[in-house]
Order: sequence, then C-alpha cells, then structure tokens
Amino acid sequence: MNEVLLTLNAGSSSLKFAMFDADTASTRARMSGEVANIGRAPVFSAKDANGKALDKGAMEKLEAASNHAHLIAQLLQWIARRHGDQRLVAVGHRVVHGGRQFSKPTRVTDSVLQELETLVPLAPLHQPHNLAAIRAVAKWQPDLPQIACFDTGFHRSQTRLAQLFALPRALSDEGIIRYGFHGLSYDYIAGVLPEYLGDQADGRVIVAHLGNGASMCAMKNRKSVATSMGFTALDGLMMGSRCGTIDPGVLLYLLQAKGMDASTIEDLLYRQSGLLGVSGISNDMYVLEQSDAPHARDAIDLFNYRAASILAGLVPAIGGLDALVFTAGIGENSALTRQLICDQLDWLGVALEPAENDRNAALISAAKSRVKVFVVPTNEEAIVARDCRSFLS
Repeated sequence: MNEVLLTLNAGSSSLKFAMFDADTASTRARMSGEVANIGRAPVFSAKDANGKALDKGAMEKLEAASNHAHLIAQLLQWIARRHGDQRLVAVGHRVVHGGRQFSKPTRVTDSVLQELETLVPLAPLHQPHNLAAIRAVAKWQPDLPQIACFDTGFHRSQTRLAQLFALPRALSDEGIIRYGFHGLSYDYIAGVLPEYLGDQADGRVIVAHLGNGASMCAMKNRKSVATSMGFTALDGLMMGSRCGTIDPGVLLYLLQAKGMDASTIEDLLYRQSGLLGVSGISNDMYVLEQSDAPHARDAIDLFNYRAASILAGLVPAIGGLDALVFTAGIGENSALTRQLICDQLDWLGVALEPAENDRNAALISAAKSRVKVFVVPTNEEAIVARDCRSFLS
C-alpha cells in the first residue's frame, strides 16, 4: 500500500489541496485541485498527475452558503472514497502567521492550536480558515499527524534591523515587528532559481508574488533580506481587496472624525479596498483588464505604480538587482501587469521582450536588459509536502 501525504491550503475564498508520495522527494503531485469562489458560488475541480480531470462525484454540486469547515469535511470524504487504497500518513497545512514562536514546520497539538488562534487578528482573511482545516482533519481522523508550515518562516533570515518598526522598543520586544508573508511561495522559488539563473541564483533577486494577496521579497544567497509585508498581510503592495501600505493618520481619522470602530475599519482595509475599492468593479485583475470602465484602468495603473515603487525601494537592501521573478496568479498570467511594472523600471536597466512577455514565457527580458526577468510558476503545496517528509523522517 502506497503511503501518501495530503496538503491543504485554505485561503480566504479558496481551498487548494494536493496529494504526494510520502517516500520520495518529488514535487509532482499524484493529484491536486481546489474549491474556488467560496462564499459566492463554490466550484470544485481536480486533476490527476497527468492533468486529466477527475470525477467530481459528490463535489459536483456545492451549496452557495457552504463555509470552509463544511467544504473541507466534504473534500476529505471525497479523498477517502477515491484513494482508499493508499495509506495517508500525514496532512500538511499552509498556516499564514506563525508569530514569534513558530518559524519552522510544527506538529499540531492542542496547545499549538491555541497559540495559533491568538494570531487570528493579525491575519483575519486566512488564519481562521487555516485553523478550520486543521480542526476538520482532527475530527475526521484524530490520530493522523498534522504539520503546520508557516508563511512567516522564510523571512526569519532577515536582520533585526529589517524587522523593526520605529516604535518604542518595548513594543518591538513584545513581538510587534515585521514578519513578512508568502514565505512558502518564496521558499519554492528560491529552490528552483538555479534552474533559471544558474550560477547567478545566489545573486541579487527580487521575487514579485502578485495575486489576490501580493508581496515582494528581496533575496541574496536565496535567503530573504527584505520584504514588503510587515506585521500583518495587509502591508505593502495594493492587492485584490486589501489596501496595502497606508498613512496611519488615515486610520486615526477614520476612528476619530468618521466614528468608525475597529471592526468596521478592519472590513474596509481587508475586504473593500485594493483593486475592488478603486475600481468599484472587481478584485480580479483579469476582469479589470477586460473592462472598458475608466475606474478599472485607474485600479490597474495604481496597482502597478505601487508595485514598481515598492520594488525600487527593496533594491538598496540587496545592493542592486540581477534578476526579477514574477509569480502567483497575476504575476504568472498578466502580461499587461508585467509590462506596466517593468516600463517604470527602465532606469534600472529592465527591458522586456514583448513577444515573450505576451506568451508568458519563462524568460521575458530583452537581450539588452541589464536585469533578467522571469515568469516562474510557484508551488506552495510542494514546499508543504517537503516539510512534512522532513518532519516525519
């Protein structure tokens, strides 16, 4: 009987899963899939290792009102029926915030779960769903080992200076510091950089993880040196429905002059801002690119203006720029986004080859470009599987 690992990545509106062999280091999943559009009209899809669509069975019709916990329970039953001839030995979870205590993959216990619960206010779009997946698995198979893998862990290589806010030292000592996120994605990209850059992989690289959640990471020696996100996953780049960096005085104004309470401001900053707030149309970059509405173009232009500005601000941390890597949903698929960002970086020597960019090629920089520019698909699930194997062995 084959031994397998299951990975679960429960996001704000999606649930991604993949199954891997437990006894090999392969990054190729035996099967993978997701439940998308949770909270609106959930849609299930799954494929085998060869990309062939799998029968949806009971996952064909999902209730619009189904929450993460209910959908996870349904998914686990679907997996059990389909792969009953394989022995599941562990489940690995992407957990967005590990705080100061958790920087490496950790076996989930009741006490660990309680600690992770205290971090929910720092990642309200993700952490509750990450923990709901853990609880659903525990209810399904109580004795099955579960491993939490943290998005914040990759950035613990940064210097203390890079992690500090200009706040009273006592607050920093309590843990109000810059943690950084999307670490599983950056970890994967760091691992495959030699395939694209060869001997330059350990050079000065900025990775732009652009999706509904978006951030950037400046790397040297394939380690995180600086990143755009901070204490929470709200900081830095403009995102699908998150505002990114904002003047703290705006928050004081909303509290004091507009009479908003903390929960109203949280909803505004996390769920009503970003591409959605500026466009008034959608948080989906693809939808906005297809729209003729002027506000849609405003949102696109602001997203890319902010991205180029923040990218430029990361360059000093690594002393220059040898390569730029685009990844994640927007980074991998939006030629317009890559073009608009890179057009603002020509002073750095960045130049794209339009035809290669338009077809989402791996290398999209022009021959004259002083900075190599790549499009590299990310694979967070492969990192979770790798960490599970290491933990179990």
